[in-house]
Amino acid sequence: MKLFSYFYSSAAFRVRIALNLKGIEPDYVAVNLHPNAKEQLQPEYMAQNPEGRVPAIVTEDGLLRQSMAILEWLEETCPEPHILPFDPWLRAKCRSFANTIACDIHPLNNTSVTGMLREEFGADEDGVLAWYHHWIARGFRALEKVASERKTGYLFGEFPTIAEICLIPQIKNGRRFNMDFAEFPALMDIEERCYALEAFDAARPENQPDAPIV
Repeated sequence: MKLFSYFYSSAAFRVRIALNLKGIEPDYVAVNLHPNAKEQLQPEYMAQNPEGRVPAIVTEDGLLRQSMAILEWLEETCPEPHILPFDPWLRAKCRSFANTIACDIHPLNNTSVTGMLREEFGADEDGVLAWYHHWIARGFRALEKVASERKTGYLFGEFPTIAEICLIPQIKNGRRFNMDFAEFPALMDIEERCYALEAFDAARPENQPDAPIV
């Protein structure tokens, strides 16, 4: 298996966590998304992935893109250990939590969107930061309620699921842009529990081979 990734990509971060949890070690292929490089838009990469994004994985069956589809595929083809709850209702609730991040928060704060805010609509850095913080806070207020009402160590059981897999990279991105998470103590507790696991810690952006040496 081959993983196209970028160390700062939160969507790629999700897939790295899931691969680590399931004990899968793919070949890591760095795709530099920095505005000065834009390797994801170069012909060589676009020929493989016409979407021009990361993550993407190359499997025996071909290339699969979109992090949420990759997570579901991993669960179906490599079920142990599980990253979805066993109970159908909890599975639905877990997907709902994950999709709040993957569908509602993350797309509005993607670099393509914030770039448009600057280039096409004249937003300054303070404006872009206010936009970024607004969408995280709006989504996290709902997610905090879910986390605060949980009855287990993790969000939907005794092991981390796609809910945590989506949450942790979004928190990381928020911190990168100076988001204050003080009003979300239950989510911060989940973060601490997750980073105690090697699978999450090893997937951090700073632990990737393409991360700059500080």
